[in-house]
Parts: sequence; C-alpha cells; structure tokens
Amino acid sequence: MAFDQTTVAHDDILILGAGISGIGCAAYLSREVPGKTFRILEMRDDLGGTWDLFRYPGIRSDSDLYTFAYDFKPWESENAIAQGDEIKRYIGETADDYGIRDHIHFGRKVIRCDWSSDDGLWTVTTARTEDGTTETWRARWIFSGTGYYDYDKGYRPSFPQEETFTGQIVHPQSWPKDLDTTGKRIAVIGSGATAVTLLPALAQTAAHVVQVQRTPSYVMPVPRKEALRNKLSKVFSDERTARILRRKNIWQQQIIWKLCQKYPKAMRKMIRKANVKMLPDGYPVDEHFNPPYDPWDQRLCAVPGGDLFKRISDGSCSIVTGTMKRFTETGIEMEDGSQVDADIIVTATGLNLKLVGGAAYSVDGKSVTWSDHIIFKGMMLNGLPNFAMSIGYTTSSWTLKVGLLCQYFVRLLAEMDRRGMAVCVPVRPKRDMELRPLLDFGAGYVKRSIDTLPRQGDSYPWEMTFNFREDEKAVKRGKVIEPELRLSPAPNAKTKAA
Repeated sequence: MAFDQTTVAHDDILILGAGISGIGCAAYLSREVPGKTFRILEMRDDLGGTWDLFRYPGIRSDSDLYTFAYDFKPWESENAIAQGDEIKRYIGETADDYGIRDHIHFGRKVIRCDWSSDDGLWTVTTARTEDGTTETWRARWIFSGTGYYDYDKGYRPSFPQEETFTGQIVHPQSWPKDLDTTGKRIAVIGSGATAVTLLPALAQTAAHVVQVQRTPSYVMPVPRKEALRNKLSKVFSDERTARILRRKNIWQQQIIWKLCQKYPKAMRKMIRKANVKMLPDGYPVDEHFNPPYDPWDQRLCAVPGGDLFKRISDGSCSIVTGTMKRFTETGIEMEDGSQVDADIIVTATGLNLKLVGGAAYSVDGKSVTWSDHIIFKGMMLNGLPNFAMSIGYTTSSWTLKVGLLCQYFVRLLAEMDRRGMAVCVPVRPKRDMELRPLLDFGAGYVKRSIDTLPRQGDSYPWEMTFNFREDEKAVKRGKVIEPELRLSPAPNAKTKAA
C-alpha cells in the first residue's frame, strides 16, 4: 500500500548501526554531499558497534590502526595495535568532528524494512529497546552498517556434561562486569583471535590460564607500536606521518597475503620460525602452533609485542591441544585422559553471523531471501532498490574496504542527483553466471552460515574483491553508473523532506 507522501516526511538516507561503518558513512555524507539528510538508527545505547559490545579483558584490534582508521581522519596515536576503548574513543571523536551524534537515535532495534516502488521509499520499523514501542521511519536509501555478526549472542556449542562443572562458564560476548579472575585457574576454549587476546590479559590476575584448542591457528607476533613512526615524526607532521604509515601498511598487508597465497609452504616455515624464536627452547611448537591449513585460509592471529609467547615463557599461560571428552566438576577431561583444572571456563568458541541485524526485508510486499541475491560492487544487491550494505575486507583491515564503499556511495548519490534520478537498482545480466559463496574464507563462523548469505558472481562488478589498490582505482576513477544499474526518477508524488 502506498503512503500519502504529501503528509509523510522522509530522509534521504537511513543508516543502520552506529559502529565504525555507520559513523564512517555519516562522515562521508557530511563531507561530500552535505545537502543530504540522514539519520542513524542504533540498537545499543551508545555508538561504537563492536567496540562498545565487547567488554572482555584485553579487547583490541587485530589490524594496525593506521589502516583500520578512516582515510579522512588519520590515526595519530603511537599505538599501532589499539585497545577497544581507544578505538571507541576514536569513533566518538569522528562523530563529534562532523556533528553526527545529533543524527543518532539510540535504543532502536530494526525489525523490518519494506520498499515501496509506488513511493520510491523504504519504510523501516523499529522497536525501542526500553519498552518495545514500535516506530516507523522513511527514507529514500538504506545504508546498512550493521556488518554480519549476531550482536545478540555468540556461537556457543554445548559440551558433554557441562552441567557438572561447579565453576562459572563465560562467553566473551557476554562478559560479566563483576567477574573476579584474581587467583583463579581459567580455561579458555578456542584458538582464534579472541582466545589469544584473552590469555595474556587474564594472566595478569589469574593463578594460571590454559588455552584448550582442538586445532591450532597461525599466531604471529607484531609490534605494538610502529617503529618507523618516531623517525618520520622528526621530519613530518603527525597527520603526514600517519598517512605515510597507512600507505606502507596497506602495501605490507597486500604483500603478506599474496605471498601466503602463492608460497604457502614457505610462509608456513616463516611463521613457524617466528614462533620458535619467541618460545622457550624445546617447546612443542608443531603440536600447538601448526595448523592443518595454509596461512590465510583463515585469518592470522596477531599478538602485539608477542605478549602471548611471553606469558607462555614465564609459565603464567599454557596450551593444551586435543579433543575434549567432557566437562567435570573441576574442569575439562580430554580424550587422552588428561585433566584441565579450572575455576572459570571461557568459551571463546566464536561468533554467529546475522546479516543486516536479522531484520526482515521486503520489496513491494515480497520477502527478501538473501541467498537469492548477488552482490554488486561489494555493497548492493540485485533486485533491491536503493540499498547498500557494508562488508569490509577479510584479508586486511575491515575499514579499508568500507571506506571505499562509502566513497562510491556518495559519488553515486551525487551522480544520480546530476541526472535527476532517485531510484537505483542493480539488475542481474541475462548471461549465465557462475555463482560462488559471498565470503571465500575458512573461518568457522563463515562456514556455519554461508548458505544464508548472498552470492557473488564470476566477474566484476558481481564479485567480491580483496585488492585495495585495484579497488581504490575503480572507486576513485572508475565509472559510477555501470550498465547493470537501472536508474529512474522519483515517483510522481509530492514529497516533503524531513
């Protein structure tokens, strides 16, 4: 049913989510197309997204902040790998720089988004988190900055006889504020970035911390601070220094990833050599740090300053690799009969995927099934008018790709205005197209949900790309309107801007 647009106000863009993607999009809109009206709908009570949600000890980035930061706001801290509170503060500063806080409506969970071709508008229904009251918002465009994680709960498999454990079981995504780890024996189940972050952080107060992993991950020591920064800052301003380091680290990320793809055996040896150097003589490196897959089949775990290796070396942390048999009253029994004693068990077992925050979408009354759609330029979907979503890189800093998507988005809006067009929808070509999973990545959270996600095609602009330099050229100098984009003017109805 069409709404009476002579009386209903609307915005140009509704941004869903006030995390690093949503705030970044708002900043680009403010900078590049200041005449556009926008609002941000955020489920939580504060901005920051991931960096407001996760409160577990040691939470930090696993990418350097020179590349993780926005290109228009260089990272000027000496900490190349930053803690969660520092990243959240940076996002907040960006919001303040561009007056974005006044555009954010907190405590709004998006329930559904419905497109009407008669109106050329999205109607978004939200529920207030404090009382469940529903509200409706209307906009010409939706920019979904919610990422693809489930912010309600993490992945939590059940374990045999876990009810027999007399201690406390904690998931990092729901870390209790009052959890006292002082003098406790802690078992951390998992082998990913969260686990290797938790171990050295918990070791500061715990009696002992044990990582229990079924299979190892690649773990690489990285500098906590950028050594080149001090030298550059003697010659250049802080801003210029940050921009040079950003370019250097972008190049470095690309080189490492390409080497891992082309020479996996050599890179495996290099990583092993770095591990051996950081660990005590005779440590069983091949038992605990030798994954059964090639480097970058899954994301590498960064260890700033080698903190995990240092804690293993001083005996405050240890690793057990093998299959768990069951929980016991006092910890975990392994299949080989060994016992891991624990007062607290942390299930760092990963995340769940939930595209666009789990909201229901429809186009002219027909429900959207995400797996029926193909990604266009890494951000739009065929058949969905005026819809963009942010999915960052998995092989380097997330924000590098999100920044490029936002730059293309504002160029698209400006070009549509120039042509007098208001509606934009990618149309799948008639030729046969080989379809592939959206994320060609071996992480468990991807494998568990890959069938529910959109697909990618076999060639540009229908495929996900992971080369920043090529993507940057396409965004900044490539065509804005591809032949696959269908543009149309606004429906013949008087609209009233909000």
